[in-house]
Amino acid sequence: MESLKNKVALITGGTKGIGYGVAEALLNQGLKVVITSRDEDSAKKAAKELGAKTNAAAHILGVKADVRKLESQQEAVKQTIDKFGKLDIVIANAGVGKFASIEDMTSQEWNDVIDTNLTGVFNSIKASVDELKKNKGYYITISSLAGANFFAGGAAYNASKFGVTGFTQAVMLDLRQHGVKVSTIMPGSVSTHFNGNEPSEKGDWKIQIEDLGELVVDLLKMNPRTLPSKIEVRPSMPPA
Repeated sequence: MESLKNKVALITGGTKGIGYGVAEALLNQGLKVVITSRDEDSAKKAAKELGAKTNAAAHILGVKADVRKLESQQEAVKQTIDKFGKLDIVIANAGVGKFASIEDMTSQEWNDVIDTNLTGVFNSIKASVDELKKNKGYYITISSLAGANFFAGGAAYNASKFGVTGFTQAVMLDLRQHGVKVSTIMPGSVSTHFNGNEPSEKGDWKIQIEDLGELVVDLLKMNPRTLPSKIEVRPSMPPA
């Protein structure tokens, strides 16, 4: 996939944060991009904004899709193919964070995190696997350093991201002989609105969304014979 022009990418949770940064980077590389959100207005608004920023309004589509439901992801894949004729790349990015001690966490909070962060990745890949096998495409999942390092209050989030990391590596082995590349990116602290955070100059030490967009572009441009299957990404110099 050294040449990215005219490739088509589907990004779940692409209206803000990491997904938004990746979408902008791919549009700037000449790709056609579909971003999803559970909220249709948010998807369309972000798509319009991205199209204006990158002068690529004809190359971006925002659709409503819920990664927790396989049929919703299948519909997002269908809309992508209907609009752009094919699908080459899936960025499974959608995620939520709910943090609490096991004593305080509700079953609903647990289910929302697992269903979105882990089952959502399964649904995104399951819904598109035939198309990506046909096109010898690329899956990139967004895990987290929380998928390798546990912490108090992180029972649901750790479980979901440990799961994404392991799931992605197994899928990589399942699909590599079909010519499909599969990688997972495990970021540390990223400057986004995730979990109620407010990006500001105080967070300049954090990974920025454009940094992760650049990383995704680099992965996609790598020679097909080489696969960085698991990438840990950290801020270079966090506060002491």
